[in-house]
Amino acid sequence: MGEWYAVRCLFRGSAWNTYEERITLWHADSAEAAILLAEQEAAEYADDLGFEYLNFAQSFKIFDAVIEQGTEVFSLFRDSDLESDAYLTAFFDTGSEREQKLDQ
Repeated sequence: MGEWYAVRCLFRGSAWNTYEERITLWHADSAEAAILLAEQEAAEYADDLGFEYLNFAQSFKIFDAVIEQGTEVFSLFRDSDLESDAYLTAFFDTGSEREQKLDQ
C-alpha cells in the first residue's frame, strides 16, 4: 500500500560555494525505502546540474491521509541552548542564503 514521505537531501554546487537543501515527496512502504528512492533521484539530479550529492538524507512520514493545502511535508526537531535570534542566525539566516525577500 505505501505511505507518503518527504525526504530532504543536501547538495553542493561545484561551480559555486552554494549548497542546496531539497525536499521531495515519495510514496513508499517505509522511511528507508523512501530514502533509497530519493537518493537514486538525488544522484541523477546532482549529475544533471553538476552538483555533488552530500549523501545526507532525512525522511519525514506524512501523517495526513490526503495531501492538500497546508499539509506538513517536513519537520525536524533540534535541541539547542541558543536564544531564538542566535539560533535563526546559526542555522537559517546566515546572510548567505539565496532568497527573495517578500514585501511586508
